[in-house]
Amino acid sequence: MQQKRLSDSVADDMMSMIAIEKRFAPGDKLPNENELSGELNISRTTLREAIRILVANGIVEIRRGKGTYIKENIDTDNLETFGELTEAKINARDLYEMRLIFEPDAAYYATVRASETELKRILDYGMQIEQKIKAKEDRTEVEQQFHQAIVKATHNEFMEKLMPVIYQAINKGVILSTKRELAVKDTIHDHHMIMEFMKHRNPEGAKSAMKIHILHAMRELGIE
Repeated sequence: MQQKRLSDSVADDMMSMIAIEKRFAPGDKLPNENELSGELNISRTTLREAIRILVANGIVEIRRGKGTYIKENIDTDNLETFGELTEAKINARDLYEMRLIFEPDAAYYATVRASETELKRILDYGMQIEQKIKAKEDRTEVEQQFHQAIVKATHNEFMEKLMPVIYQAINKGVILSTKRELAVKDTIHDHHMIMEFMKHRNPEGAKSAMKIHILHAMRELGIE
């Protein structure tokens, strides 16, 4: 818990650099890891945690092989501090309970209704997640794409409107699971299960696999 509180504090400090000190503008590249961790007097591990928090909240983006950049579309004059953002967010347990209610049935209907193109897209995103996990790269965006592709394949417009809630849960889950090896292994295994059932057009299997996936995440993240 102490590490997480420190990461939150560092994320808040970095938000101040952007919104108050105006040290960084939209589109600017952040200093390299060694320089920034030295300036903030923190470990590189803590800095990485803080960066992941800012990525999850849409403040910065990591460009592979290039570095970390302030997102170009943010309004620095109207940024809240990270502390205020976290207070406004639904807690992780509520978010994951919402996923548990919603996503297993989404997997069921997607398996029944997905076109071959939609199914291929879902499977491709699933493989990309595994590659990013193995390469120890941030997987937040592709996780969102994987789950969004499943929901879109239900061909149910109301389900699609619930995606922002699912995104919040995914963002929290990625941040919380980063240091939990079992949670990461479960993600790979569970995604394989979901994809296998969907590939073979087994809706009940896909529904059960998605439910198991979310229950595993809740258990490993300590939010049962």
